[in-house]
Amino acid sequence: MSEKRNQSAGGSPAPGVSPELLLKMFNSVPEGIFAVDVDYRVTAINDSALAALNLPRHRALGRHCREVLRVDIGGDSCALRQAMETSQPIVNLDTHFQDSMGRRLSVTLSTAAITDDLGKVVGGVATFVNLANVRQSVTNENSGGLFREILTGDPNMKQLFEILPTISRSDSSILVLGETGTGKNLIAKAIHRLSLRASGPMITVNCAALPETLLESELFGYKAGAFTGAHRDKPGRFAAAQGGTLFLDEVGDIPLGMQVKLLRVLQEKVYERLGEQEPIPCDIRFITATHRDLSAMVTAGTFRRDLYYRINVLNLEIPPLRDRKGDIPQLAQKFTERLSLKRGKHVTGVSSAALELLMRHNYPGNVRELENILEHAWVMCLEQVIDVQHLPRRLQIMVPTPEDSGAKGLEKVEAAFILQVLERAGWHRGRAAQELGMHRTTLQRRIQKLGLLLPTQDGRNRE
Repeated sequence: MSEKRNQSAGGSPAPGVSPELLLKMFNSVPEGIFAVDVDYRVTAINDSALAALNLPRHRALGRHCREVLRVDIGGDSCALRQAMETSQPIVNLDTHFQDSMGRRLSVTLSTAAITDDLGKVVGGVATFVNLANVRQSVTNENSGGLFREILTGDPNMKQLFEILPTISRSDSSILVLGETGTGKNLIAKAIHRLSLRASGPMITVNCAALPETLLESELFGYKAGAFTGAHRDKPGRFAAAQGGTLFLDEVGDIPLGMQVKLLRVLQEKVYERLGEQEPIPCDIRFITATHRDLSAMVTAGTFRRDLYYRINVLNLEIPPLRDRKGDIPQLAQKFTERLSLKRGKHVTGVSSAALELLMRHNYPGNVRELENILEHAWVMCLEQVIDVQHLPRRLQIMVPTPEDSGAKGLEKVEAAFILQVLERAGWHRGRAAQELGMHRTTLQRRIQKLGLLLPTQDGRNRE
């Protein structure tokens, strides 16, 4: 933006205000802002606008507004055209855009003309507020912040939120399905807070983290003398969850022997502590979760059919992050802001180039993986905005170029995959080669051919 434009927008810049500071101010506001020339080609656009439209900067600058916003910019009913032709601003007009994935964005739009010192119109500027974010914020406030941790604009997730209050008020068992890292525990917490048992405790048990014998004593509790080392009575998680909710995470990892005992609790609503034969009433609402295919496990005989039906009275399935990539920009912003608040180093957000790489990744670890990637980038970032060089190396190699097609494109995909496997193997070439199904010398040749830069220290030296 020229100095003349800055002056026409509100006078000369104050002494000492650098262009870099103005650019940071431009990119720090939550509203989307873009400017166009007299031919309606985008001359400037801020990070908030790019995030709302799911666009990298190079796909917006220099293009006609119609291509960027996918609406009739420049037409007779265009607010930007009206403002530029009349030199009269238009404020808070309800309209819509489309993002790069074709999804409709309801926005409140304000437009104004940009004039030079002689009053000649040289372009226009528009600001917009994404109404979906406003409505989501209001919903969060009205529900006591129940869904604040589950930030999303995905239609499937919104449908899940709509039915959540209804099923939460039932006392029936709920099975939450979803891949690792999708946020099943957050859904379980929301269900408890919306339930009639909200004033009672919510107890969480990770079934995959405990061996069968320890899991039994943790759930049921025990009487003093029940086994060696049991010097005093210990109430279990069933007792702790009385009148509330028990969340059994990774229920698919419970051994068959323990499944029988859990089934009795669900059926008869009583349990017995180890070393004791007196039944204790069990007033608990059960929520279970797993990343496994329980129906396939039932067929294979590794999960009891009767238990499956008991825990699967109601079920919810959380879509993986790769199926709702439109959530990535706002999740990235949320994680960056959270780290800045907790740890004291202020990082304002993620650049459009880095955001493009985040959008290209498929996230086998889902939201948890995205959060870890952003933490890595936040630590490496010494500026105010996370950029490509701050991301983990396996993402940096995915930087798009004009050669990202044909053989070169395939080599980039192969390079990214090899880096992921090596990082997972602690940079141990032998283990990585074994996972890739090739000989170690073959892997070394591929590393050299692809020009991969790896740590100088082989992972074997760590052992």
